[in-house]
Amino acid sequence: MKELIEFIVTSLVENKDAVKIDIQDNENETIIKINVADEDMGRIIGKNGKIASSIRTIVKSVAGKNKRKTFVKFGE
Repeated sequence: MKELIEFIVTSLVENKDAVKIDIQDNENETIIKINVADEDMGRIIGKNGKIASSIRTIVKSVAGKNKRKTFVKFGE
């Protein structure tokens, strides 16, 4: 799943070297933290949060196979 998220995020940003994706697995949930450069944060969130919502939807649909709660957080 990390490769999928990394592909989506690096396709959207200009500073591809600043992309950092951390995945934390707990007992029954997964937290995915996406960090990008400050100037690229607007590209990831999108107008009215539509791109961020789309990324969350894609991640949750992939994670639904594992029947785990999955949360996507942007920024620090």
